[in-house]
Amino acid sequence: MKTISGSSSPIIQTQALTKVYGANGAAVHALRGIDLTVEKGEFVALIGPSGSGKSTLMAILGCLDLPTEGTYTLDGRQVQGLSGGELARIRNEKVGFVFQSYNLLPKASIVRNVELPMLYAGVGRKERRERALALLEKVGIADKADKLPATLSGGQKQRVAVARALANEPALLLADEPTGALDSKTGAEVLELFRELHQQGHTLLLVTHDPSIAALAQRRVEIRDGLIAVTEGVA
Repeated sequence: MKTISGSSSPIIQTQALTKVYGANGAAVHALRGIDLTVEKGEFVALIGPSGSGKSTLMAILGCLDLPTEGTYTLDGRQVQGLSGGELARIRNEKVGFVFQSYNLLPKASIVRNVELPMLYAGVGRKERRERALALLEKVGIADKADKLPATLSGGQKQRVAVARALANEPALLLADEPTGALDSKTGAEVLELFRELHQQGHTLLLVTHDPSIAALAQRRVEIRDGLIAVTEGVA
């Protein structure tokens, strides 16, 4: 497995992170004090059962939500207290998302889907197209660039989603149950792609409920009842 070296700041650093929904007698404590560090170039699996808090933590790490208390630093930037617009900008620039349901635009070509984050980031048309085609080549489906998502298999759609996630060269690639909608063979191919991205130096956080998938990561972090219960692997 790849080892982590260097003294640069962590990509993810949380301290005493809490998230409470509701108030008083109806309060639900989804996170109860999470201390988590992910270094640049790590491949970490976040695992836990339904209701454990992993989805809440993923939302905060992806800047889709804010903590109630505690601190979160993403690639050197303090996240808590930012406005909605600032969070949206950080999501576009710092985080690449890969979801179970792909979230592709059905009426846009594959290459246009990959270009979309760059469009929001203000990248020029020529550079957008060149980078999108290079990313499709990287994930092994450059020949599908002009096709529509409906013509692709599930595994191919997920490869498009990975290419799109990499479009703005994010600090963090965040994958939420990325093989959940795929058969075992296709899921294994997508996981192999993640391993290749890790070997190329990308920082990956994979959220899963499946121990066999979590075991493929460099480090496994288990969350239960809103707290980190177990951390295994290379730190």
